[in-house]
Order: sequence, then C-alpha cells, then structure tokens
Amino acid sequence: MQACQPDIARLAGFLGYACDAPAGLIHLHNPLSLTNWTLPVIEALMITGAVLALWFAVRRLRRDGDPSSLVLWLASLIYVLVIEPPQHSPGALGVSRELGVLCAHNIFTVDFFYDSLPLYIVALYPATVTLAFDVVRAVGVFARRGVLIGAVCMGFVHGCFYEVFDHLGPQLRWWVWNGGNPINHPALGSVPVASMVNFAMLGPAALGLLVYLLVTRPYAAGRPDRRTAMLWQIPVIGLLTPLAMLVLSTPSLLLINHPVARSALFAVEITVFLVISLPVLVQEWRAARRGVGTSYPSAYVRIFGTLYLLTFTALWLSALPDFAGAIDGITGTGTPVGNLPYATMCFIVATYCVAGVSALRDIGHRADIPA
Repeated sequence: MQACQPDIARLAGFLGYACDAPAGLIHLHNPLSLTNWTLPVIEALMITGAVLALWFAVRRLRRDGDPSSLVLWLASLIYVLVIEPPQHSPGALGVSRELGVLCAHNIFTVDFFYDSLPLYIVALYPATVTLAFDVVRAVGVFARRGVLIGAVCMGFVHGCFYEVFDHLGPQLRWWVWNGGNPINHPALGSVPVASMVNFAMLGPAALGLLVYLLVTRPYAAGRPDRRTAMLWQIPVIGLLTPLAMLVLSTPSLLLINHPVARSALFAVEITVFLVISLPVLVQEWRAARRGVGTSYPSAYVRIFGTLYLLTFTALWLSALPDFAGAIDGITGTGTPVGNLPYATMCFIVATYCVAGVSALRDIGHRADIPA
C-alpha cells in the first residue's frame, strides 16, 4: 500500500526526503540522521508530556476514583487516529477528492502509516488537551460557569499552547502545509487559520465538553464509581469529538470559495473564544485564590506546562535569527515563518495559565463539583 501522491511527493521533496519507497505501518529512523536538532527535541517533549499525562491520569483514578483524565487521554488517541491520517494520506484512505492533501510531516524517529504520521503528533494530542483541561478545571470554570463556558475556555487555552507550536513548526521543517489546497487559506504567516480555529480550538473544546459532561460531572456529583463505564465512554467520546469538530467547521468549509467571508468568520470565532475566555479565566482564578468555591490543583500543569514553555522558549530563540532575516515570509533556507506577534500573545497567555495553576497548589486539594 503506497500513500505517495503527487502533492505528497512535492511536499516531501521540499522537506528533503523522498516518499517513493514503501515504509510500512511503523518505521523507525536514526534520531541522529533527522533534518535538524529540533526534530528529536520536539519528539522528546511531546512524548514526555503524553507519558506524564497518562501517569497523572492513572494516579488520579487510583487516588481519587476520578476517571476524567484517563478517559480524556484515551479518547484523545482515538480522536487523533480519526482526524490525522486523512490530512496526510487522503489517497490511501480514499478521500482525496473530498479533502485533498493538507500537509506533510517530516521524517521523525518513529513514524506510522507509511511515514505520514509521526509518533510525536500522536503524543501531542493527549499532552496538550490534558494541559488545557487541567488549567480550566483547576480554576473551577467547569464547576462554576457550566460545561459550555468551560469547553470554550478549554478550546481557548489549548489554542494558546498549540499556536506556540503551530507557528514554529514550518520554519523548522517539522511539517509543511500544502499551499495549493484552498482549505489552507487564509493563512496567518505560514499557518492556515483553519488550523488555528478548527484543530486548535473547536476540536479540543468539543472533547472537553464531552469528557466533562459524560465523565467528570457524574464523578463530581458523587455517583458510584463504575470503571466499566469507561469501556463505552472512551470510544463514544473519541468518535463523537471529530464528528462535532466536523459539524462546527462546516460553515468555514462551505465558504471556501468566498475568501473574504471565510476570513471574517474565522475572525469572529477567534474573537468569541477570546472575549469569553479571558475574563472568565481571570475571574475564576482570583476566586480560586481566595478559596471561593472549588479548585483542582494540577501537578501536571505545573510540571509539564513549565517544561513545555521552557522548551519552546529555547526553540523560538534558536529560530529568531532566521526569522528576523526572512524576506516576504521566507527564511534564507527557504522555509516559511509563522506570525510572531500572534505566537507571542499565545505564549504570554499560556505562561499566565501555568503560573496561575501552579499558584493554586498551596490551597490544597478540593474535589470538583458539578455546575
């Protein structure tokens, strides 16, 4: 089975490799032979985050009887395996006409599905959605503002963490977007706004809503712990999330041939997430610091959130010289750059989220309660 279509071959050539040889469903590569030193660094970061998230999820289940984080972790794996392969190998899955090639990943140490899906991308989903879920739950947004506002805040927080990554990857050749696909327009720097909205915010918001509604709220209400319920919760949430994201992103898909209207829609969506989330997060963090209501301190946010921000600080600093020398958005090595002001704003918000949740640990553990 070969997934190398003309568009994929072209994008792979830009990244510096050929995709004309079958690689199999799992392919291992020498980490020392990758395109540059940043590739194994981002791999190690995301895999570390996924492993830590799983460890804390199991710990919470055993210590508190709370299955929320474990369901979130496992459901996110189903989610990534549903939405990622069609983006990179639509021909192999028979959806070329409907979707087209959105992007191509570079070669990493561990790749799946004919070198089209790196392990670190699979790890990215549980690592970052756990960060976002824990941030929002930690300050009590779900408990005091309800599941819908909580889900919006989770999408916003996830978008902030994600865009620090999304606006750097193309410059460092972690992947390349297919500029010939109309779905990828408009773009902010090298990043399609559809990625910034649909994948960074809408998908995680839907995932958080389903997890809190079906898992966290029953647990918080004190209902008997039935771990067998996870057997249906995980696949249901994992499969409903991409369906929900598809429904939520349909208006933008219908406007592909209307670039002005599509850009306006994306701007409205980003603004809605921002206007709702920022004041809610600040107000609920202040309430949590005063000991009002409930909070749910997260060691995962404190540990991995800090590691995430420090790693991306180093990666961005290493990329800034080439970024500064870019002409018309292209570096001297021929790679497109992201939007630094947007990535900087996202980095600042992500930093405040990590610092704010870390400051809650002295309050002590209090169980979450339903809205």
